[in-house]
Amino acid sequence: MEGAAFDIAMTNHDPAAFETPARAVGFLGFGFYPRSGFMHVDLGPTRQWGERFPVRATAFAEETPPAREVLADSRTMKGGGAAGVATLGAAGLEVAQNVLAETQSAIMPLVPYLDTLRWVFIAVALGGIAVTIYARIDDWTVATTPTGSEKR
Repeated sequence: MEGAAFDIAMTNHDPAAFETPARAVGFLGFGFYPRSGFMHVDLGPTRQWGERFPVRATAFAEETPPAREVLADSRTMKGGGAAGVATLGAAGLEVAQNVLAETQSAIMPLVPYLDTLRWVFIAVALGGIAVTIYARIDDWTVATTPTGSEKR
């Protein structure tokens, strides 16, 4: 009623792995309901009730971070992002040149620089694509090693 407690289903969670960090951040009340499959946690006075959850014969798998966060930190996404930004930059320069072509007399001294800048963007885009391809191949080879251990 005051937002100082919650119940959580332990179906897919290791109760011991959940309880330790909950205590570390300041939760003090713990109620164990193994028959119903949930744990009560609150900020009330230090106390504990109910039967603890039995130790499982098969251990829970370690929790992995959500794929979005792993993917966002990957070299694949960084390389793909660089390639995308560079491609947009090259396209933007092309549009700018077409628009500014109407004012040729004022823009003519800048044309060689715009061409050079376009080639720089294209080179960055190709570099980003190369990094993306390398990262995907490297990730694939690490994932398929017989021991499952990383090379790095």
